[in-house]
Amino acid sequence: MFVPIDPLKTDKNLYLLLTAALARLADAKTGVIENRRFIRYDSGDTIPRLFQPMISVQHLSKHYGDYGETTAIDDVTFTVERGEVLAFLGPNGAGKTTTMRILAGLIAPTSGSATVAGYDVLTHPMEVKRRIGYLPDNPPLYTEMTVDEYLTFAGKIRGLRGRAVTLARDAVLEKCALGDVRGRLIANLSRGYRQRVGLAQAMIHSPDVLILDEPTVGLDPKQIIDIRELVKSLAGEQTIILSTHILPEATAVCQRVVIINRGRIVAVDSRERLSMQLRQSEKLAVRVRRGEGVDLGLIYKIEGVTQITPQEMASGSDGAVREWMIESEMGADIREAVASTIVQQGWGLLEMRPVVASLEEVFLQLTTQAQGVETAYAAGESV
Repeated sequence: MFVPIDPLKTDKNLYLLLTAALARLADAKTGVIENRRFIRYDSGDTIPRLFQPMISVQHLSKHYGDYGETTAIDDVTFTVERGEVLAFLGPNGAGKTTTMRILAGLIAPTSGSATVAGYDVLTHPMEVKRRIGYLPDNPPLYTEMTVDEYLTFAGKIRGLRGRAVTLARDAVLEKCALGDVRGRLIANLSRGYRQRVGLAQAMIHSPDVLILDEPTVGLDPKQIIDIRELVKSLAGEQTIILSTHILPEATAVCQRVVIINRGRIVAVDSRERLSMQLRQSEKLAVRVRRGEGVDLGLIYKIEGVTQITPQEMASGSDGAVREWMIESEMGADIREAVASTIVQQGWGLLEMRPVVASLEEVFLQLTTQAQGVETAYAAGESV
């Protein structure tokens, strides 16, 4: 039998060496792993959990109804790496909350699998719950308690005892900026403060993973900024999956985006890479001081330029200001040639910047494409 290794009490490099050695020894000698820090795959391979994605969702589906006629999510697959902040983005009713609840162990999937820190949510639910902090869209608060009392209670049911409860409670009170209201009844707090208390209970046991379902819904702009800054400060320390239908929220705090629509994943990548994959050409926004007498034919002569779209002319301190959107072939860098032409012609270059599709544009394009495909299938057309 293998003796479990506690990484919190072991030098990091030694821990890596020991876990790798145990994996090799188990595979060579016994083929049986009794150490919880290993995963056994169908192939028979055993790999230390430390090296696996913190969250792995594979072909997850959830159907409701007597005959499964209502589909909440369908064949959802994605992973979240350790320390990553991932946005789970989609319109209302897309399947975000269903996925979050499955990851939190609140409901079972119809098919597929989900693991958190290497533990399957169905076969090892308690191991999963020890490693997650969950903030649902409506925080689970006991409003007759004070903030202090509630967080102390939350710490104890998470297994903290004695001084550890006090230290953990004080730490999350500070992180969530709740010190000024720690003695107040939760019933008397504003929605913004209640949301912070809900986030504090999710964080109190220092979980490996934070699952946040629409954490800023109903908050005022100041409260939204505070929650976003808190989530950003936790990046790297904890793995965070944040579901939202608010596009700026995903842009502000997340490193990667999963876009879900009608229960299906339509894209998984960073905003920048999604934009690159969807665009058909390079775009360059150019502003010049000279409003009249500009020969755009000189720009068209630049190799790679495919289209020039004049934008609305504006008035500046030096007279009329003209802006163009210059499109070029994918991969063509025309900035130096465009700038050189404008300067040589004396048109007065004021600004030149590459144009990248916003997350809003990416989201709308992807969800529209997905709906178009579904409509075509429903009509029996080939796609």
